[in-house]
Amino acid sequence: MKRRTFAQYAGMAGTLMMLAPLMLHSASSANESFPLMDLHVHLTPEFTIEQAMELAAKRNVKFGIVEHPAVWAIKDDTDLKKYIDELRKYPVFVGLQPLTPNWILQFSPELLNRLDYILMDPQTIPLENDDFQRIYELTTYVEDTEEFMERYMNYTLDILKNEPITILGWPLFLPVCIARDYYTLWTDKRMETIIEATKARNIAIEINDMAHTPHEKFILMAKEAGLKFTFGSDSRNLNAGRLAYCKSIAQKCNLTRDDFFVPPMNK
Repeated sequence: MKRRTFAQYAGMAGTLMMLAPLMLHSASSANESFPLMDLHVHLTPEFTIEQAMELAAKRNVKFGIVEHPAVWAIKDDTDLKKYIDELRKYPVFVGLQPLTPNWILQFSPELLNRLDYILMDPQTIPLENDDFQRIYELTTYVEDTEEFMERYMNYTLDILKNEPITILGWPLFLPVCIARDYYTLWTDKRMETIIEATKARNIAIEINDMAHTPHEKFILMAKEAGLKFTFGSDSRNLNAGRLAYCKSIAQKCNLTRDDFFVPPMNK
């Protein structure tokens, strides 16, 4: 299942054990103290930039548009330049969402420097023989949970230490088959390790509206460490900018404008 297809199943893809308590909290506020930005919006032939702009105005949310550097999306400098030039006509942040390591080798530093931010998540874990474990797929099966968590942590840390990213996307997401063990698998030690690696390179943490991650404890730990946050819907449709979970958990954790990363808009 491609990630574009997976987005249609957002209701199943989140960390299921986290949903119920958060329904008690209001999804919106007339006077949020944090900036309303959705930095994880994708365009498709069915969801165009013009439609995104109408939705952003309607919901009073600033959008950041991302696309994947991949052979089926943005494969080289020609594609990247066209992508940036087209989006610069609109009042949006312009970003990329790489999926796998070594993606940067396909692009020139000059063009990459024109981006406002780079968001990457650890959902596509490298395996042997140049294959990957795509943990966002609903059919993902984890046979040995501790072995999986070790590989998952190692890949997350590899991204945080070595990839040229601005934002860590989908933090603490778990495959559906082990999501019921979310609170036991994400130990304090694992969360502290991720926070330390994120802080070392000044990387922001995405609060992901689709997955409903991370949870309150991690956000408060990250806030205490001085990390910045962003909101992201990972949407390709009218869900863009809704941000119900994001706003609810931000209010619960008393996040303010100073706790958020706002990308500089490059030219």
